[in-house]
Amino acid sequence: MKFTWFNLMPWPYLPDDFREKNRSVWVDIDQRLFDPVKSHEVYNTYMDLLEYAGTLGFDGIGVNEHHQNGYGIMPSPNIIAAGLARRTKDVGLVVLGNSIALYNPPVRVAEEFAMLDCISGGRLVAGFPVGTSMDTNFCYGQIPSLTREKYAEAHELIIKAWTTRDPFAFNGRYNKLRHVNIWPRPIQQPHPPVHIPGGGSVETYDFCIDNTYSYSYLSFTGYIRAKALMDGYWKRVEERGAPDKSPYRAGFAQTICVAETDEEAERLYAPHIDYFYNRCLHVYPGFADAPGYRTIKTIQTGALSQYGRPQGFTELTWKDLTEQGHVIAGSPETVRQRLEELAKSLNVGNLFCLMHVGNMPAEKCMYSTKLFAEKVMPKLRNIFPDYADDDRFWCKPLAKQVTPGSLPVAPTRAPIPAE
Repeated sequence: MKFTWFNLMPWPYLPDDFREKNRSVWVDIDQRLFDPVKSHEVYNTYMDLLEYAGTLGFDGIGVNEHHQNGYGIMPSPNIIAAGLARRTKDVGLVVLGNSIALYNPPVRVAEEFAMLDCISGGRLVAGFPVGTSMDTNFCYGQIPSLTREKYAEAHELIIKAWTTRDPFAFNGRYNKLRHVNIWPRPIQQPHPPVHIPGGGSVETYDFCIDNTYSYSYLSFTGYIRAKALMDGYWKRVEERGAPDKSPYRAGFAQTICVAETDEEAERLYAPHIDYFYNRCLHVYPGFADAPGYRTIKTIQTGALSQYGRPQGFTELTWKDLTEQGHVIAGSPETVRQRLEELAKSLNVGNLFCLMHVGNMPAEKCMYSTKLFAEKVMPKLRNIFPDYADDDRFWCKPLAKQVTPGSLPVAPTRAPIPAE
């Protein structure tokens, strides 16, 4: 399996009465709740945790894009990834991802992802989400019924920019460019691997199958409830005649907390789980699915956005959340057993580990992360031996990479000019 330590970067200072006094954590959240001075420490702590995970053997460290919210204060994941690129090594930079329908023109994504790939020595794993309705339609004003069409055109332009060696003109419906000729180009050829976050859209299934991208279901309702949706994906893979059902064609995000015992896990992490599920996921239902955001085909399948459900979390206890699979928490052995069940039941080879939860302090997060890396992760590495050589969906770094900050000592006299 591939393990990515993923940080949503939630705002950890939402008040106790947040639900009662605020309609939503997203879109129209009260700006007075954000403290720029406190954010200086928050951002740097979150980046420190990502860097720390990169030293423990995780395959990737992950970031993503959201806007106008306290659930994840990362409107530009590329800025965070650029900082990580210089201070990490031997770990994939999983940018999951850029909401490409929002960029005008989308070649900006092609350029910035190429920069990240070059700076990191070929460690980029790219992500192209359509984006939540909150982000794309309400925060950025995209017309819901045109979002997916704009997304498809943006994707076409980015891939063509990455793979075409000569300047070309692009005459799309939303992007008309006389000269497309990006500098720099990504190290990984023909382009970095692509993962597509999805929430159940049939069109996203087909998009991943057609382009040999990995489909990633990012959910907070847990792996047990995800079974029906992932079964739908694998059924579609089979219907479309894909050559294999490699588990690396899919990924799943799971909230994970590890302690020495199940009892210690509850004692340490229950307050932070409560904070996340009852404040960070407090989304006004009217923002979750703008009319036209979902296609008719997807609506007919009965698939629902994960963001349409969080209101029900207020009544769930720690026991409910762990037994129903929303959260996998406990001793290393408990966590291992549950994750093995997750991987095999969903047939997913890419696990996005949500190990920093809500307002969890750094010390607790590091404790949980270290236990996971040392006592859980090694036992799950070879869970899919038949696909051990499938590297289509992961980055391929340069064998020899430069060491940042390795300039020579400054000369005391002018260098001799080359002849």
